[in-house]
Amino acid sequence: MPLSLLHLGDLHFGGVADVAQIEAVEALVPDLEPDVVVIAGDVTQRARHGEFQRARAFVRELTRSAPVYLLPGNHDVQWWWRPLLPFGATAKYAKYRQYFGPLLAPTLDLPAAIIAGVNTSHGVAWGSLTPRLRDVAVKGHLPAAEIRRASEILAQARPEQARVLVLHHNVLRGELSGRMGLARWRAAQRRIAASGAELVLCGHDHQEQVDTLDGVVVACTGTLSTRSRGDRPSVFFRVVIDDDAIHVEYYRWDRAPGVFRRSDRHQFARPPRGVEAPAPAAGD
Repeated sequence: MPLSLLHLGDLHFGGVADVAQIEAVEALVPDLEPDVVVIAGDVTQRARHGEFQRARAFVRELTRSAPVYLLPGNHDVQWWWRPLLPFGATAKYAKYRQYFGPLLAPTLDLPAAIIAGVNTSHGVAWGSLTPRLRDVAVKGHLPAAEIRRASEILAQARPEQARVLVLHHNVLRGELSGRMGLARWRAAQRRIAASGAELVLCGHDHQEQVDTLDGVVVACTGTLSTRSRGDRPSVFFRVVIDDDAIHVEYYRWDRAPGVFRRSDRHQFARPPRGVEAPAPAAGD
């Protein structure tokens, strides 16, 4: 049977969350009958308890329809607790773990897919520093050990399983922002392309984008907040993976009636069944 996956991200519960969009998603998800819902980080705006509590309630509502896969974004990290210190990093994720459990990049094994995550949200860390002051605590970092761990998980996929990788920061350059989500992005792209993933799900850029990276399908979902880039209508994705192709459907916000409507659709051929995943990526 095909796998049906909903891809959300950047809800930003707090001052910039769009309540109408959130409620529209809550109402629509049961009708879409997904096998899994993936939320690619930034469920809060300022990592406050009230924001995490609302995000937890949202996740619990979605679990009535399907399992929910979640990992943190840069807004979910209390980076000011341990900036640039190589020890005590667990304090940065204390609130996130309080509400969503100890794993920052969990694995979900489904009959039709294996979903592995990598944590790219480290706050102010040596690996994500750039010469630009505006990048402080915003840029992501993809350590070699983290992608190697995910690659080893994806390499264990059964022949009938699609291989899906999830991270928060956008992997490809944003069309409107002109920005890469990851510091040292060339090395990060090489690692992702060699990870064995067929599909990469990310967010962060607040603009929807679907393209390929060395044959790997990369889907960057839009935000469900009031900060959609370029004042564009918000978008989330429904992804259907069958034996032959990966289909990415756009659900675009229609403000007047207050509903998400299906619009664009992209289709990408899958490699033939029985083709092994590449060996786990080595460090750079």
